[in-house]
Amino acid sequence: MTPALRRLHPSPTAATTVREAYDVTRRPLPGRPWIGVCMVASLDGSVAVDGTSGALGNDNDMAVLHTLRQLADVIIVGAGTVRGEGYGPPEKAGQRIGVVTNSGRVDVSTPLFTTGAGFLIAPHSATIDGSVEVLRAGDDLVDLTEAVGRVVEIDAGTRYVQAEGGPTLNGALLADDLIDEIDLTISPRLAGGAGPRLTVGAPERIRGYDLAHLLADDDGFVFTRWVRSANT
Repeated sequence: MTPALRRLHPSPTAATTVREAYDVTRRPLPGRPWIGVCMVASLDGSVAVDGTSGALGNDNDMAVLHTLRQLADVIIVGAGTVRGEGYGPPEKAGQRIGVVTNSGRVDVSTPLFTTGAGFLIAPHSATIDGSVEVLRAGDDLVDLTEAVGRVVEIDAGTRYVQAEGGPTLNGALLADDLIDEIDLTISPRLAGGAGPRLTVGAPERIRGYDLAHLLADDDGFVFTRWVRSANT
């Protein structure tokens, strides 16, 4: 049975559902869509165990991920995460998944691509094997600012893009100041090891976020949604 979910913030405290909590208005910004990052992290800050996030979550965490996917117009994800998590075609009919790669070394024979759902986001220098749609942005490295601004070339109605990691992609989004929303599940588990943080590779910078909601379930998982602060 899926653990019951309670809203702790904003008050008053009340029972809620994942859909009710996350189905909110997200408005595109001038020149680009709204970009949200969805991740789960352990109490000691790791976002992966043995290379994947599965061991950190529970049924409600999976419901958050799938609900946000249903709400998003386009998903972007790093090539390493696609390989490690075994990405397939999305459940939402017609949804596109952009796989970010600097090298172009992506197996495009998988169902993600053969169904037409997947496309690549790659720099102009990348050599792409096989017949797959490619959004080229940047010379030797992907220019994410350009890429997200042009994602409407892939899906004309894109207003909300969900980024699903990994940490290197999240770091690149942070470096370009492109993260408008962070949907972070805090797992009541210690992971140990040397797993990556939420972001990897970004230069040090301070960017403030406001707490939009705080939920908790009977398993001790905490579900947070943060939005870009207007004051930073």
